[in-house]
Amino acid sequence: MSSFPPPPTNLIAAWERAAKHFPQRGILFCDRRGRLAPRVRYPELLEGIRRSAGRFLALETRPGDRVMICLPSGPEFIECWFGALFAGALPVALAPPQSLGSSRAVVDRLEGTYEKLGARWLLCRPSLKAVLESEGRRVDRVALSVDGWDAVEARRPDRWPPPDPEETAFLQMTSGSTGSERAVMIPHRAVVANTLGSGEAIGRPHGAPAWEWARSLVSWLPLHHDMGLVGGIIFSLVNGLDLLLASPRAFLTRPRVWLDLLSEAGPSISPAPNFGYQLCLERLTDADLEGVDLSSWRTALFGAEMVRPETVGDFSARFEHLGFDPLAARPCYGMAETTLAISFDCAGKGLRTLPAPAAAADAGFEDVPCNGVPIPGTRIRVAAPDGSELPEGRVGHVLVSGSSLFQGYFRDEEATRECLRNGWLWTGDLGFMSDGEIYLTGRTKDILIIRGQNVMPHDLEWIAEGVSGAGGSLRVGAFSVPHRSEGEQAVLVVEVHRDSGDALVSLDQEIRARIGRRMALVLADLVFVRRGRIPKTSSGKVRRRELRARYLDNKLGRVG
Repeated sequence: MSSFPPPPTNLIAAWERAAKHFPQRGILFCDRRGRLAPRVRYPELLEGIRRSAGRFLALETRPGDRVMICLPSGPEFIECWFGALFAGALPVALAPPQSLGSSRAVVDRLEGTYEKLGARWLLCRPSLKAVLESEGRRVDRVALSVDGWDAVEARRPDRWPPPDPEETAFLQMTSGSTGSERAVMIPHRAVVANTLGSGEAIGRPHGAPAWEWARSLVSWLPLHHDMGLVGGIIFSLVNGLDLLLASPRAFLTRPRVWLDLLSEAGPSISPAPNFGYQLCLERLTDADLEGVDLSSWRTALFGAEMVRPETVGDFSARFEHLGFDPLAARPCYGMAETTLAISFDCAGKGLRTLPAPAAAADAGFEDVPCNGVPIPGTRIRVAAPDGSELPEGRVGHVLVSGSSLFQGYFRDEEATRECLRNGWLWTGDLGFMSDGEIYLTGRTKDILIIRGQNVMPHDLEWIAEGVSGAGGSLRVGAFSVPHRSEGEQAVLVVEVHRDSGDALVSLDQEIRARIGRRMALVLADLVFVRRGRIPKTSSGKVRRRELRARYLDNKLGRVG
C-alpha cells in the first residue's frame, strides 16, 4: 500500500478511516461448512454499526452505560458491540452458550457479570433470553433479543462526536468464571497504539509494516476473546486488511476450515493458541489435506497460552510440503491488561528456544521459547519481588509499561493497586530476558490457561465438590500441568472417605461428565486421595502450587 493514512485517535475515527481509505476491504464470514460469504465491506459495516448505535440512543442509553453483548461471532455481534461504543456506552463481550447443555453455566456467569458491572443492557439470542425468563433471573430485566433489534426505531444524530483518546472505549473480561472475573478498562488510545504497534512488529521480518504487504488476517478465535476482538476485527480495521472469519465451532468441528481460508487469503497473518495447531496435527489426515496451499501464510502467530516447542516443530514438519514456511512460526505474548500484544518474535527465524535457567528447570521446563521483543511503545522488565530489576538470564516477575496499558479494573480499585505500581503492570507471569527478548516460564497467579481460555481453579473444585460431597473436612484442589504436546491441561485432586473401586469409578465418571457439560473441559487426570493429603494453609485454603509439586513428584498417595 503506497500511502497509509494517518493513524486514528479513537475507534470511531478508525471505522470512518477504514470506510474512506480501504472501501474495498472488509470481513468475509465463513459458515460451519467452511464456505465464505461475499465480503461485507467496511462502508457497509459502518452503516450497520451506526444503525445499531441509533437504536441504543433511542433506548436512552447514556454515556458510560455498560452493555453486555452475548452473541456468536458474526455480523450481529459486530454491529451491536461497535454500535454500543458509537453510542458512548461501554460494550462488554461475553461468551454465548455453545449448546443447550451449557446454557445454565452461561446464565450463572451473566448474572454475576450483570451484578458486578451494573449493566444497562444485555443483547443475546432469543434462546438465551427464553432461558433467562424461565428461570426468573434478575439479568432478564435488561435483556434484549436481537431478533427484535431491527424493530427499534433508530435515532440518527447529524454526526458522531469523536471521543477523547483517554476515554474508556470498552471493557474486556479477564476470566470466564463467575465471581472472579475482572473487567479491564481499555482506553481508545491504548487499542489504537496496540494494533498499530502490532502491525509494525509483525512486519519486521518482512522489511515493512503489515499493512504494506499483508492482504488478509485469518481467524477462528471467538470475538468475546481479546485475541479475536482486538487481534482480529480491530487489528484488521486499523491496518486496512480483509478479515476472513470462521466461528470457533466450525474450526473445532472441522479444523481444515482454517487451512482452507488460509489457502484463499493471499499474503496473510493468522494467530491461534498452541492447541489450535495441535488439533490440526491430530485431526487431519493426509487425505484431508488435499488441495490445501499454505504458501501465502506469511506469519503464523502462537499466542494466548504457553507455546509448546514440539507442537511448533511437528506442525512445521507436517505442513511444510503444503507450502508452510517454518520461519513463519512466531510466538507472541499478550494479555487483556495490555489491550492485547506485549511482544512478538521479530527475528524471522522460526521458533527459537534457550535452555531453562535453574529456577525454571526446577518447575519442569527444559527449552523455553522466545516470545520476542516488546512492540513499539511498550517496555518489559523482569523484577525481583521487591521490584528491583534482575539481570538477564534470571527468572523473575514480568513487568510491562507503555502506551497500551489499561486504565484499571472497573469498580475494583484494590485489584488495580495490586497490579499497577508506579506505572508498571505486574503481569503475574514469570520469565527472564536475554538480548532484550522475553522468555516466559510460568505464572504466579492461580488462573489456569487451558486451550487459550482462562479458567479459575475454584470453579473446577466447586463442581467436583458438588459431586463428591467434599468442601468441608474433605477438600479438592485444581491446577494445570503440561500434557504431552497438547499444552496445559487441568488436573483435579479429590479427597474421599471411601476407596471402593466401583464407587470411585462412578465418582470419576460423574465429575468428568459434569465438568465437560459446565465448562467444556477435559481433565488430564483425576486423582483420588485420602482425607488430609491435600496441603492447606492454617485458614483451610488449598496450597495449589504445593499440591502440584507433590503430584509431579508422585507423592500424593493415589487411591482406587
